[in-house]
Amino acid sequence: MPRMTTAEAVIETLLRHGIDTLYALPGVHNDHLLDAAQRAGERLRVLHPRHEQTAAYMALGAALVTGKPQAFAVVPGPGMLNASAALLNAYGLNAPVLALVGQIPSFAIDQGHGHLHELHDQLGVLRHITRHAARIRAPQEAPALVAEALRRATTGRPGPVALECAIDVWGQAAEVALLPVHPNPPPPAADPQAIAQAAAILNQAERPLIVVGAGALDAGAEVQAVAERLQAPVSSFRRGRGVIPTSHPLAVSFTESHALWKQTDAVLAIGTRVYWQQSNWGVDDGLKIVRLDIDPDEMDRFRRPTCALLGDAAATLRLLLPALETGRANPDLPAVKQAFAERLARQEPPMAFLRAIRAALPADGIYVEEVTQVGFASRLAFPVHAPRTYLSPGYQDCLGWGYGTALGAQAAAPGRRVVLATGDGGFMFQAAELATAMRHRLPVVVVVFDDSAFGNVRRIQQLQFGNRLIACDLANPDFVKFAESFGMAAFRATTPDALEDALRQAFALNAPALVHVPVGEMPNPWDMILLPRVRGFGDAWRPALP
Repeated sequence: MPRMTTAEAVIETLLRHGIDTLYALPGVHNDHLLDAAQRAGERLRVLHPRHEQTAAYMALGAALVTGKPQAFAVVPGPGMLNASAALLNAYGLNAPVLALVGQIPSFAIDQGHGHLHELHDQLGVLRHITRHAARIRAPQEAPALVAEALRRATTGRPGPVALECAIDVWGQAAEVALLPVHPNPPPPAADPQAIAQAAAILNQAERPLIVVGAGALDAGAEVQAVAERLQAPVSSFRRGRGVIPTSHPLAVSFTESHALWKQTDAVLAIGTRVYWQQSNWGVDDGLKIVRLDIDPDEMDRFRRPTCALLGDAAATLRLLLPALETGRANPDLPAVKQAFAERLARQEPPMAFLRAIRAALPADGIYVEEVTQVGFASRLAFPVHAPRTYLSPGYQDCLGWGYGTALGAQAAAPGRRVVLATGDGGFMFQAAELATAMRHRLPVVVVVFDDSAFGNVRRIQQLQFGNRLIACDLANPDFVKFAESFGMAAFRATTPDALEDALRQAFALNAPALVHVPVGEMPNPWDMILLPRVRGFGDAWRPALP
């Protein structure tokens, strides 16, 4: 057995599991870990941003684009807490992110001695925002603990995991048994009897509807085949966008699916919480719900489904498809699509800007949306051609998540174009990371829509608080000069046509770039998102039945 430090054993185990990039900020607690990473040579790439939050968001972006585990490293206490928002986002997005977190000397953990970066019960904090967290106490433990963390991150419902290691343990050396890498077992399909029950429900339905979330991202072909067999519209929002191409005749937006909801008699919900539909739109006895999910805890949220398919989406749909009969086209669909097109026509200029981005972005390009007015519109109407090319912050909706996530997506997808649509408010959370883009030559193009405000906050205050404005107006830099101060190419575009032209120029550079788009007050998109209850009026928030 080779003699290795704990840090070397961790790095070697990561490499054996196919993790070849570490997003990390250096610090004294992790000196041995960074030393081991450096000595791994060309086998491991270390990308260092300017803030711990960004390290975690970069790992998140890489995980979202690839669907594979990614790792970041930060110091304990404030370093871990800086990264915690990104870990919480990874939890909400079911992203397999591994946090390697330093710790104070092992003898002093949770003793309150006042060590640098000491945080009481750091491991307990991590357990609240990850699916699994553990402490490495010796070199011999490292390979098994890393392997187990990665297994937890990638089997069943994926999600973030964490390992912490004390400053005095990283450098300890011993003979270490490096473990063989065992691939995860094939994901299970649902029980055959449940599949037969689901098929019977769907075959009897006259107006079935399919709702997809992140759990369907790797089952696009299967979802499309089932939808075409049933002639069932497929609804997606945020994480599920691109499961089937949004150009497909059966693809419908969140708003369109709400219009279909009242007459729908059967729903096939695949890898989705079905949160909005069950909590806000309403459910009654005339609606049969079939839920397909790999997480048993998900099945009974809000209410017990008519049929529960516990298993992997792709594997289960492959077994379900032969049992399905050919359905008839939903007669309501053409009118619903026309009505939605008319509503979108009132969303200008956001829709024109989105058309410009889509026109310039290659088909395999990656679009990241920030929590901003244009981002909200894109959740409904940005054309998405394939899974994992549309990155959204999901239900956490963390303002400021965008730029770090885009940088990580670019690092994991070299050769593909990555564009971030952000507002001036969200962008300034991580504006210093322009330095990271330049340092590591990550050619993300960031489009900053600048209304000199937290625009959504301002609108709420205008509409709900008698135009009483507080803490919503912003003082901004000259964004073009700001980007140029980092040596970055920068453009200013005041029209959609100018934005498209600027994006094409920026992509041609194959280098980091910024496009500043000054805008005024944007139209309100929320009447297409916060939609009223249409059925089950006496059933609001009824818990699952025993």
